Amino acid sequence: MALEWEQVSVDCADAAALGRWWAEALGWVVVCDSPQEYEIRPEPDRLPGLLFVPVPEEKRRKNRLHLDFRPDDQDAEVTRLLAHGARRADVGQGAVPWTVLQDPEGNEFCVLGPRRP
Repeated sequence: MALEWEQVSVDCADAAALGRWWAEALGWVVVCDSPQEYEIRPEPDRLPGLLFVPVPEEKRRKNRLHLDFRPDDQDAEVTRLLAHGARRADVGQGAVPWTVLQDPEGNEFCVLGPRRP
């Protein structure tokens, strides 16, 4: 049996607004924009994607699953994402070499530091 990773689904209040935010943050393209779902991918035919789905309930606590990103320049990327509307987050991480941020709906994600040799 073979499995292909299609996408990560993100429950949210406003799928189109959050999907647009992530598309701009990542430089990805929109492949589906409907009232039921908003999907973005790195390129139209490239997987995996992010699928934003509207749900009625609010986010209440720390995500059990989150995305990690490793940029070329951590400080520059954190500055860019904060200017784009991300917020710093404290999830009890303490002093670590990564930065925890939240998207506009409070979903945590990490911006990692340089890869160790």
